[in-house]
Amino acid sequence: MNETLQVLKTVTAALEQAGVPYRVGGSVASSALGVPRMTLDIDIVADLRPHHIAPLAKLLGPDFYFDTEHALEAIQRRSGFNLLHFASAIKVDLFLPQPTPFEQSAFARELRITMDEPAPPQSIAFSTAEDTLLHKLRWYELGGRVSERQWGDVLGILRVQTHLDWAYLRHWAAALGLLGLLEQALREAEAL
Repeated sequence: MNETLQVLKTVTAALEQAGVPYRVGGSVASSALGVPRMTLDIDIVADLRPHHIAPLAKLLGPDFYFDTEHALEAIQRRSGFNLLHFASAIKVDLFLPQPTPFEQSAFARELRITMDEPAPPQSIAFSTAEDTLLHKLRWYELGGRVSERQWGDVLGILRVQTHLDWAYLRHWAAALGLLGLLEQALREAEAL
């Protein structure tokens, strides 16, 4: 996990230096906010613009595979692309924020977490516990409710986080058609 955290710190520092608003999500976020687990990829939502690409490529340097053409195409399509850290083979998926009400709401919120290890300490912008939980529920639903990893991440967040904004969670779970799944997850987490 130390290599993953080092790559995370390198990429988020470069995004901040380039002036790119971002939020770390996915399994790295659920591990930081819930029960940690191994992952070899990092998911980041980044509000990239064409003028960010050259400085970002320069900041990341030769340690990363970074296809600037794919990055520019992803910006135009509002989709995603990936970076690869050569030495560790850790993949970083960069996604553009989508123009849906939930995605805009989630991107407007952030939770700053200071990562002490590996040194030096660094403050990183994460998706909130609520938004990470909702994304994980959505991926679990879209995957046919079979991913034990996604479900485990959901339960891990519910078990660890004691001050969730339940009004926010229930509002967006209802809007996304996930309210029943949220209630099921809550019951399972409380039974653990």
